[in-house]
Parts: sequence; structure tokens; C-alpha cells
Amino acid sequence: MKKTLKDKVFAYIAKEYLTDPEYPWEKYDDSAVFRHKDNLKWFALVMDVAGDKVGLNSPDVIQVINLKIDDPVLHDILVQQKGIIPAYHMNKQHWITVRLNGDVPEKDVFNLIDISYNATAHKRKKQR
Repeated sequence: MKKTLKDKVFAYIAKEYLTDPEYPWEKYDDSAVFRHKDNLKWFALVMDVAGDKVGLNSPDVIQVINLKIDDPVLHDILVQQKGIIPAYHMNKQHWITVRLNGDVPEKDVFNLIDISYNATAHKRKKQR
């Protein structure tokens, strides 16, 4: 069976950051949060969302990931790209939603995860 981009994202986060998904909402059992182990801040939220909520012309459910982008210039550049919008259900100035439907190349999704991980890291880790 072919792995979905969501499966690859989960595997990437597990390998790079030794972090397992948490499922904090029983009602939304497909929504997974990834946190830092030291400060417990989220760096990624993966969820299923109706396509029309994230810029598509279809109500069909797709998988998305929310990621933190602290740099306002980078944030503004990213939300101009296909498959990336200001965050669904989070602070739209500091977070983005990336559609995991193939609009954004896998390597770019992984790079954005890295940026989000660093943006939410403990301050001492950021300075290193």
C-alpha cells in the first residue's frame, strides 16, 4: 500500500524529533498534535478538514498540517503559494495551513516542519 503524505509526515517527525502524535480530542480522533518534549509547545497539528474550509472548491475532506512561522515576511511569501493558506483554526499571523494533497512538494512540507519546530523551541535551544 502506498504511503500518504500524512504517513510520511508522521514518519519524518518520529525520525527527526523522536516525537509521537498525541490525540487530545476524542471527538476529532484523526487530529494529531506534535509537541516539544521539554516545553510542551505544539509545533504541528495534523487534521482532516473539508476542502472548502482550506481554499478548495470541494467539501471533500482532505488532510492538512498547521505549522508555526514566526517570520512575517516568510509567512506572507508562503501564503501566496499553492497549497498554503493562513492557518485554519489558529492564529493566522503566526501559523499556516499546508494542504497534504500534493499541492506542496514533500521536501517543502518537511522544511516547513523544521521551521515550525525551531520557531516553537525553548529559547535556549533557539540561541544555539
